[in-house]
Amino acid sequence: MRLENERESRNVEDRRGQSGFGSGRRVSVGRGKGGILGFIILLVGAYYGVDLSGIISLGDDQNYSQTQSTTVSSQEEAELNTLSRKVLYTTERVWGEYFRQNGMTYREPTLVLYRGATSTACGTGQSVMGPFYCPADEKIYLDLSFYDDMKTKLRAAGDFAFAYVIAHEVGHHVQNKLGISRQTQLAQRNARSQKEANQISVNVELQADCFAGVWGYQIQKEGKLDAGDVEEAFLAAEAVGDDRLQQQSQGRVIPDSFTHGSSAQRLAWFRKGLQTGNPNVCNTFN
Repeated sequence: MRLENERESRNVEDRRGQSGFGSGRRVSVGRGKGGILGFIILLVGAYYGVDLSGIISLGDDQNYSQTQSTTVSSQEEAELNTLSRKVLYTTERVWGEYFRQNGMTYREPTLVLYRGATSTACGTGQSVMGPFYCPADEKIYLDLSFYDDMKTKLRAAGDFAFAYVIAHEVGHHVQNKLGISRQTQLAQRNARSQKEANQISVNVELQADCFAGVWGYQIQKEGKLDAGDVEEAFLAAEAVGDDRLQQQSQGRVIPDSFTHGSSAQRLAWFRKGLQTGNPNVCNTFN
């Protein structure tokens, strides 16, 4: 990506140097109720698009076992820090203009950088969950060591692939600001079965993928992408399909339990947003 001349967002809260949760360490999941939930999330591979609004609070009273993190180097982390801030600023430009054109005001989300674990308005956030958006405080939580997971576990590396992760979480914030999140949460509460509730979750995640594509369309239009960047993001979208992650973690695929969509679905909706740049095509619920 060509972001050398791009500004950095001011809406960043850096908690990486704080003592307590995750101060330079990666948190391993304990045996308590929240620990089991975190472990399940890790197994199903909820690396992208995790929204804690529907997850039971993990609480702050758990016993965490901590091991020294051997993640990104200081130089790579510094580069990812800068990249994250610049990517966030580009999303502010893209979505700020969309809201303005439609007579609305875009309230920008805050990006929280942390290590290991941190407190959120949705409960305790842990790095094992991957990046996630908390609608209660309108913040995106990101442990930069996730880039290592992208390279080693997901085999999806590259600047634009990492930017797609952030753009997806911003997509959840856009849903929140447009009132979509409130509607889908109500629909899930009224769902007649877990299968139906899961399908609503899939629709939510696929729309966030499409919104990420809308952002990517504008970035591409501005000439900020290099050859191969789009392919990087395509690989990332495919890598986090429920079918692929379930096959890797449990050796079988259970479509009724999908919460984020298959690899083909995630790629298709991201591609649709990327090709059109039009949020109106992102109606995954119809």
